[in-house]
Parts: sequence; structure tokens; C-alpha cells
Amino acid sequence: MNANTDPAAPILMFDSGVGGLSVLAELRKALPAAPIIYAADNAGLPYGTKSEAEIAARVAGLLGRMTERFRPRLACIACNTASTIALGMARDVLHVPIVGTVPAIKPAAGLTQTGVIGLLGTAATIRQAYVDNLEAEFARGKRLIRHAAPGLVEAAEARLRGLPVPASVFEEAAAGLRAQADGERIDTVVLACTHFPLVQDELARAFGPGVRFVDGATGIARRIASLTQGQAYARAIPDYAVFTGGPLDSTLLPSLARYGIERAEVF
Repeated sequence: MNANTDPAAPILMFDSGVGGLSVLAELRKALPAAPIIYAADNAGLPYGTKSEAEIAARVAGLLGRMTERFRPRLACIACNTASTIALGMARDVLHVPIVGTVPAIKPAAGLTQTGVIGLLGTAATIRQAYVDNLEAEFARGKRLIRHAAPGLVEAAEARLRGLPVPASVFEEAAAGLRAQADGERIDTVVLACTHFPLVQDELARAFGPGVRFVDGATGIARRIASLTQGQAYARAIPDYAVFTGGPLDSTLLPSLARYGIERAEVF
């Protein structure tokens, strides 16, 4: 699409659950007038325990159906796991620009003072060659320590529903990095799952002082703004969310409203 794009054409934000809201928050700052459809594949959650083949087929298939129905000007895969596995396939089969989400290893490498970086992600994300390549390209001479923290996905989902989450969930994630060789020297942590910034305050308490957290949301928002530069925006209808699994969870609606999502429906 180009500058002649329909002003009401939305940006489609896709995630396995509510983690992509952390990216949406940054996109709102960059493009406040942009119409948004937020798509959560809650029927497929969690992605981190699925095989690469399952994730690739599911994400490409869903995005194909969603872009056909919603006619977005751009789709954002606001999910590290889906992006590291399915971004290439999705770009091959879809006819709209697609922005993915990759672990923020490059900025973390520029921030660390000790040279030791922690990376928290899902089990599927941290084992990807994509992450190996980012480490080799941007963190040469640094130490990158990875830990799978699937409990943080559940914690973020629960937190947005107003449910209590025990501090032990965050302490275990911190301990998973700290317990590895050189783990005590970690001063920068990459949040390699879009769910994780939603519980960053809790993680900061678990890690203690002197640790900075980095995620890709600001960079993604900048990339989307760049790809849609010169396009006009006009909301024909209020922004809304679609969920692949029903029935709809009404406990999420107040949190969605805080991100400018006024209603939700089953896809």
C-alpha cells in the first residue's frame, strides 16, 4: 500500500495473547491517529511450548484469514516467538507489509557495562537460530545468558485480568539467569517476549537494583511509522480486538480499554 491507502485501513497487531499490548502502547505514541485492530490467538496460547512447524502453520494461516477479512495497511506480529519462527513464511504468503518482533539484543549490547546480558523468553524463542545470529552479529565479545520463563506469560495474562500473581514467579525468572555462570554480573536484561514488559516492575524488584530492561516495542513503533510515512489516518470505527477463542473473557475489557481498545469479539 502507498500514500493512496484508504485512511480507515487499520494496522493489524497480532499476538498469541495480550503481550502485544506492550507494543501497542508505543505505537499509540508514534501514531496516535492510526486505526488499530488487535488480534489475540488465545486459542493457541501458549506458543512457547509448540513446535516450530505448528507455530509457522498457525500464524501464517491466521494472518492470511485476518488480512483477507480486515484489509489492513500493515500487519505487525507483536510476538517474539511467532516472529522468530514464522515471519519469513508470513511474508511469503501475504500481500501486505509485515513488521516482526525480534529480541532487542543489539540495544542491550550497547547498554551493558559489565558485558553480561540476560535474555528472558519462551522456550521456543530462546532456542532459535535467529537469536544465535543476533548474538553473533551484535553481541560479539559479550556474554548472553538465556533463560526460558514461560511463567511470565501466564503472569502477564493474569495481571491484565486483575488476578494476583505470587512474587515467586518473578523471583524464579531472575534466579534462572542469576544461577548460570556469570549470572551475577548481568546488568542488562532483554525481555524477549512482548508479554514481559507488562510485568517489568515486578521483574525489577526480583532482580534488584542496577539492572536495566530492554525490549523491542519502541523500535517496532518507529519501523511501522517509517513504513506508513505519508499515509493518512481516519478512524471509521473505534479500535477493537478479536480473539480466536471464546467465550470472551470480560475481565480483560477494562485493561483493553486502557490501551484504547473499546470492544472485543471472537474471530
